[in-house]
Amino acid sequence: MKRNKNIRSLLTIFSLLALLLPLTFSCSDEPEAEYFYTFKGEMMSDYLKNRSQYSQFTKCVERAHLMDLLSTYGHYTCLLPSDGAMSAYLQKKGLTSVDQLSDADCDTIARTHLLANMYSTIEMTQDRLQTANFLGRYISTKVDTVSVEHRGEIMLEGIAYISNTLKDDSVENGIVQPISAVIEKSTSNIASLLRDDKNLSIFYEALTATGVEDEIQLVVDPTYDRKNYTYYDYQSHTWPERAWVPDTKKYGYTVFAEPDDVLKKEFEDRGISTANGYLRALYDLACQEYDAVYPGDVSNSGHDFANLKSDVNPLKRFMRYHILNRYVAGADDLTAMEMKAADGKEGFGFETSLVNPTDWYVTLLPHTMMKVERMTRRNINKTKSPLREGNAVKGDHYVNRRYETLKDGTEYQYEGAHVINVTGQYENGKDKVSDALNGHYFYVDQIVSFNSTVQNIIQNVRIRMDFSAIFPEVMTNDMRLKGDPWSDDTRKRADGGNENFRDESSTPKNGRNFYFPDGYLDGVTFSSNCYLVMRRPHINFWSWQGDEWNMFGDYDITFRIPPVPVSGDYQLRLGFCALETRGVMQVYFDGIAQGIPLDMTKTLNSDYYLGSRFDGDESANAYDKRSDEDKADEQKVLKNLGAYRAPRSTYHFNSSGTKYYFVGTNGVYRRILCQTYIDKDTDHYLRFRVASNGKQGNNNEFMLDYLEIVPKSVYSVDGDGEMEDDL
Repeated sequence: MKRNKNIRSLLTIFSLLALLLPLTFSCSDEPEAEYFYTFKGEMMSDYLKNRSQYSQFTKCVERAHLMDLLSTYGHYTCLLPSDGAMSAYLQKKGLTSVDQLSDADCDTIARTHLLANMYSTIEMTQDRLQTANFLGRYISTKVDTVSVEHRGEIMLEGIAYISNTLKDDSVENGIVQPISAVIEKSTSNIASLLRDDKNLSIFYEALTATGVEDEIQLVVDPTYDRKNYTYYDYQSHTWPERAWVPDTKKYGYTVFAEPDDVLKKEFEDRGISTANGYLRALYDLACQEYDAVYPGDVSNSGHDFANLKSDVNPLKRFMRYHILNRYVAGADDLTAMEMKAADGKEGFGFETSLVNPTDWYVTLLPHTMMKVERMTRRNINKTKSPLREGNAVKGDHYVNRRYETLKDGTEYQYEGAHVINVTGQYENGKDKVSDALNGHYFYVDQIVSFNSTVQNIIQNVRIRMDFSAIFPEVMTNDMRLKGDPWSDDTRKRADGGNENFRDESSTPKNGRNFYFPDGYLDGVTFSSNCYLVMRRPHINFWSWQGDEWNMFGDYDITFRIPPVPVSGDYQLRLGFCALETRGVMQVYFDGIAQGIPLDMTKTLNSDYYLGSRFDGDESANAYDKRSDEDKADEQKVLKNLGAYRAPRSTYHFNSSGTKYYFVGTNGVYRRILCQTYIDKDTDHYLRFRVASNGKQGNNNEFMLDYLEIVPKSVYSVDGDGEMEDDL
């Protein structure tokens, strides 16, 4: 038996073979017969057939008609239950033989345990495998640090252990991971899982009483069919690439729920009576949270306890705010991906000595967002960062947290609600189930609400959102930050240039580029003769978090911007990288043109901006060596020209693998799109229309990296030596 082979060597062989084999395999589609390739060594199909101890699972694979697939070229992982594990599973079902299972049951069992990527145990570092199984579901992972028998072993879905003695058994087309139990993924929707969690009886009662349960039922759009679209070839800067439409159009929801003990303690601490039942008590608590935010609705009949399903009812608002309009598969996905770096794991693109990885997500409560922050800062340096740890647990996530000390001495000490993984919470001898067909839920240890403190203080900050986080469909359909940004997926063209892989076998572990048909992204419309492309992450891209969005053609795109917490004056800024291959774009806000077109070929050292005033030293720490007065003076000059340097906390990795900070570069910066009044209770739209003279650069290529929504309290800084913080 071949054990613990050099996986990197195996992947290198596959990469070389890929140069000759134009495969079109993705996670959701089996390869066409014409692309089959058979190796001389032992394939995964041979592995199963040649070992009698796995005969029952092998029967399931055969009845699922997947054995031919496992005999072909590919990068597969098989989580392989032994006959003993299968017998225990069958006994639980009241069966004695695989022959008693239906073909559909065998198909589910086989596809649950197969993935279209290779995973060794050393790669199982997050709270789930980063590729979905053949059913499109994620398998949770964690290291057992408690039990004596399995300490140090990887546990899947809280029930199945990967054998330390049999793990990482490689075959020609993948890795086999023998496991101790059959994995079962829940086929329930998210509302059903919340109902079945006995710790959430009060939360679920309110979910049904307000009718919000009915708002989290969607699973998939049956009208979407990727086969209606072909691929799109383009060139971004010097990279000729290919993009595909998304495989699926699923709907998803992420819920942050207070367990009963948290709510009961809150009732007690606030002096809220439970004499009329917990639902009434929660309604009274919701009134305390929301009446100050929506004072005009207090006298509305829909505000009454008798009208809990009214859109203006405080309890319905309370429940809606707990739910994101996207599927987040695990805690590690709540903020930007973690990746390996020279100094350990960190949120890619975030300098964690200065900031914590933070994302902003729209909730089901209209015109509101939730701030989610991960505590990853590794030092406290008041001269560089205003953030403080407080009592937060490093590595964990918090909702609506603001804990910092500003230069003027202003203190903010709002710890936020601690997000607690439900996976890993034991009940009846096994892990609780928190991952559903259309959603995922977490516990929180404090009340989560959009109260006046959250609205006016905690969220009264600069909001920075990567474009991949703005559109919920990207996360729900597993496209955000997919692929190893460290991987080198280039190959030589006949003319000697580099070219990305253009075959669709680039499954999520390696990454793919996507383009979006009109109507796929909610709140986005565009003309038929344009393409909106999302490029997979690379460590060396001049873009925050390694990925970027490009527009091509005669584009005319309109999209709904994320909501603001309070009505007032805001700046909207676009972060991007200027390059000679890019074009010119006219910006509109709510249909009104905003200033002169944005020329994405102009860098900060051009005469249009700083010219000779630009500090030519672009080394990592050159900017930090400048005085605050010098930096503030330059910021004012740039602000008058409608621009800002890139944030000091953003970077990529250069060719030697060290961090290269964007703040010192001339091509990566932020441009003010508009400065305008924004009403918090109204949908607002940005429109981007091509303004290039002909097919400029790469077919009018224009880059969208991240959007900033900046309140006047942040951007209107004035005075000698003062400046908006540059983080």
